[in-house]
Amino acid sequence: MNAGAERDDGARAVTPHDPIEFLLAEHLNHRRMCRALERLAVMEEFDAARITGLLDFIRFDLTLHVIDEEEDVFPLLRKRCLPEDQVEDVLDRLTEEHAEDKTLSTRARDVLNACLIVRKPPHAIEGGAEALRAFAHHEMQHLTLENAVIVPLARRRFTAADLRFLSARLIARRRRVATTGE
Repeated sequence: MNAGAERDDGARAVTPHDPIEFLLAEHLNHRRMCRALERLAVMEEFDAARITGLLDFIRFDLTLHVIDEEEDVFPLLRKRCLPEDQVEDVLDRLTEEHAEDKTLSTRARDVLNACLIVRKPPHAIEGGAEALRAFAHHEMQHLTLENAVIVPLARRRFTAADLRFLSARLIARRRRVATTGE
């Protein structure tokens, strides 16, 4: 599910060197994660590989993405947007949603971990299927708001220097995680 991975359809892989396109590619991967969680919630059979893949994606990719937004994208938007953009309320809402995402994603990870321990699908874990669907639903709504408001504002307001700065931050964060596991 990694946005920067090689693609088998011949298309150019999106990297943090183009930060807005990278964020959009990550959003697409998050939508794929949500659909995969919804499918997993109704599966009758245990699928360790699928569960492990989703668990890793939530633990690493999703976590990095939220850090990217909270530490870099949102502050930069607050700095660059004009009063008529009315971005403050939207950014405040998205930050609140990130906090709720953390709670919902923690519950989803707990369910996925429990599935791996007992070697059963999520519906066999008390509240498991519901936890996966709740997280997926919340994340899909969140992504819709980000794609509709945040991405267009970033395209309009970020300068070339902002994009270079953002790219450097995204790359550095991923290198740090790759080398230290943080």
